[in-house]
Amino acid sequence: MIRRPLRAVTVLAGAAAAVTAFATPASAAPALNEAAGPAVLAAAQQKLGDSLGAAFAGSWLDTATGGLVVGTTDASGSARIRAAGATPKVVRHSAAELKKIQSTLDNRTAGLPGSVAGWYVDTPANEVVVSVVGGDAAGRAWATSAGVPVRVDQVKSAPRPLWAVIGGQGLYFSGGACSVGFNAYDDDDHYVITAGHCTELGGTVRGVDGTIGRVERSSFPGNDYGTVKVTHSDVSTPPRVDRYEDGSDVRIEGADVVGVGGRVCRSGITTHWRCGRVEALDQTVNYGNGNIARGLTQTSACAEPGDSGGSFVSRPESGSGTKLVQAQGMTSGGSGDCDEGGTTFFQPVKEVLNRYDLTLEKD
Repeated sequence: MIRRPLRAVTVLAGAAAAVTAFATPASAAPALNEAAGPAVLAAAQQKLGDSLGAAFAGSWLDTATGGLVVGTTDASGSARIRAAGATPKVVRHSAAELKKIQSTLDNRTAGLPGSVAGWYVDTPANEVVVSVVGGDAAGRAWATSAGVPVRVDQVKSAPRPLWAVIGGQGLYFSGGACSVGFNAYDDDDHYVITAGHCTELGGTVRGVDGTIGRVERSSFPGNDYGTVKVTHSDVSTPPRVDRYEDGSDVRIEGADVVGVGGRVCRSGITTHWRCGRVEALDQTVNYGNGNIARGLTQTSACAEPGDSGGSFVSRPESGSGTKLVQAQGMTSGGSGDCDEGGTTFFQPVKEVLNRYDLTLEKD
């Protein structure tokens, strides 16, 4: 039986009186506020918007009282708004006018300065706002030269796309491809845990949507674990594992160990979501060429090259709702394949958590 690490080498979640005194008049509708719930509020907003027609200027919840406020450019519509249970506010611009101003900006993106972080309708203020990083002169000039009334707000930084590192998804090194195990943190930083024979490649590490950071620590042979320090601010590290075509992501709840005979599942970029049973604990595995790893767990879940480092978790319970699982370890190596079946070993995650004083990410 050939045993090997599973790195794919490439080139690359008084009462009666009080009630009478304060009773709502029969002619008035119940007050519309946050407690009414989204569905009731949405229906009321739609009905008032249709009723007010061109004078409608949007609606919003008062952050101090939670009450629904409805804007109108025609004061004669105020009685209608009160009768519906909302508070009227007479403003200058209708919702349609504000949208037209926003559209004017939308159509002027050619030559847009990078310091312009974006623009939006501030409905309570009845204004269109342009956000400019640091109050940059070029950004302010672009906003004020559009020929439409806008408010320029200064923001500290520009927005950026955010993407998540999910267990079982791809992890790419300069000389090979592996899979994400688990996300963890200490007092100062966030890390991605994977297999040590993957992190021994060192250097900068990428994920499915861009650069994550650099290899921080690596232990192989002897052990088979390593960490990648997350250094890019656009990367989030949720406690989730990808089940690919088998269903929605599962969420890591803890790291209780599944014993011999227990069911486990693993995730990786090559063979995706595969399940099996734990066959042995604390096994020493010889990968050849002096590469011996100790303390591994043997399973009947198959895996193939590229799945290395990927998440091993307790099998999720059936039923609806978010599936909660216990983190077990990171795929290390094995024999056979997923066509004919095989044996796969994983490095228990508790060892690396204890060794580096890390805590698994939580929602």
